[in-house]
Amino acid sequence: MGSLEGHLLPGTIFLFFSLYHSVLISLALLRGQQLYKPPLLPREKRRLKLWQQVPLEEAIKVIACVTGILCEFYYPPGTNRLQMIDWENPQRPFVFKDNWQHVTMFGFFLLSAVVNTVSQKWLAQQNRKLERAAEALAFYVVVLLMYTHIENKSVLEIRVHVLFMIPTFLVGLASSIEVWVPHDPMIWVFKVWMGLVLSTWMFQLCLVLYVPPSGQHWQGDNPMDLAFLTTFFCWHLGLGGLILAAIYGLCSLCCHHCSSWKEASDARYHLCPTDSTGEELEKLCPESTLQDRSV
Repeated sequence: MGSLEGHLLPGTIFLFFSLYHSVLISLALLRGQQLYKPPLLPREKRRLKLWQQVPLEEAIKVIACVTGILCEFYYPPGTNRLQMIDWENPQRPFVFKDNWQHVTMFGFFLLSAVVNTVSQKWLAQQNRKLERAAEALAFYVVVLLMYTHIENKSVLEIRVHVLFMIPTFLVGLASSIEVWVPHDPMIWVFKVWMGLVLSTWMFQLCLVLYVPPSGQHWQGDNPMDLAFLTTFFCWHLGLGGLILAAIYGLCSLCCHHCSSWKEASDARYHLCPTDSTGEELEKLCPESTLQDRSV
């Protein structure tokens, strides 16, 4: 869906999950966890109700992907792009190339959500390697399709989409590395950083192609516009790092506040010693005697 709405939807989805995983990774680093998501119990030890069979995170992915697929075919209302071949034309040409490419992208992320659900809820033991492999495949498919998606486009569209492909490929690469090295915090941080860059760049893409703030459209034949486009991408690299650092700082403050509150609560309430020969009871006896005399 080559429109403002068609780019805002995946951009919002990517940003939501990038922020969510930024929080998870920050908490995992602060707590010294080996995995940024705690491992699940074996299936026989889980007692889940029917509505708990699908994880909330994966349910959101499924809803978002299905919404994107339906919008590719039927948005705006009254349109129908479900047809792949023009049967009325004797040459039988393919039609709606861009929409079918977008549907394929959504479809592989939908497949990733289904794989995660099966791994987490229906397999006897969670298979994290399978989850990361399915996730990496989805991002690689986006890069592969984007390579052909920008054919016969303007210079401006090619440049903005090529810059989008860079963090997309790096997220897929990080997911691939996690298949064999799932305990490396540097991979977690790099992956979520690139996810934030990918997300914010999609919003920049909307501003460049559809709603430029200045009211003047960017010119693909202007070297100055193309140069500043790359400059803005570098700014998004820094913005992603700042967002991640801010989330880590907020999580650190929350953890410190919670730990100090817990220590204060533990210090306020103590169990009375039950052993009459205990040292604590001996210390308290003179104090109680003095209080009784003062009364």
